[in-house]
Amino acid sequence: MDMRLEVVVVPVADVDRAKAFYEGLGWRLDADFATGEDFRVVQLTPPGSPGSIIFGTGVSSAAPGSVQGLYLIVSDIEAAREELAGRGVDISEVFHDAGGVFHRAGTEGRVPGADPERRSYSSFASFSDPDGNGWVLQEITERLPGR
Repeated sequence: MDMRLEVVVVPVADVDRAKAFYEGLGWRLDADFATGEDFRVVQLTPPGSPGSIIFGTGVSSAAPGSVQGLYLIVSDIEAAREELAGRGVDISEVFHDAGGVFHRAGTEGRVPGADPERRSYSSFASFSDPDGNGWVLQEITERLPGR
């Protein structure tokens, strides 16, 4: 049976501020529904993505900013970073991991610049939304077998 991850809940403190931030990234607004002052759900989708995020009022009991390690896969890390920076996002410089594999939590082991061999899965940049939810851009140009 297929199981597709299609929606991730992102906890935010200010729904309108979060909506403006993600729309400012160029994400498509799919829904903004309220059934009163205690329940509102907003759904947005990154360009080219089959998956979306939702946030709102009464949607999550998680602390705003507590979600970390949300990945956006891109085919050109430098171009994607430049586009987000051009949209006003405070985004890290491109980096790769000192161990040459997957990057670690936080900023430990970050080496400036893209992976020297430009291996797929090995170059990153990171940013946070206004609440501190953490996003990572990861460059993938060639998928591993079975993907």
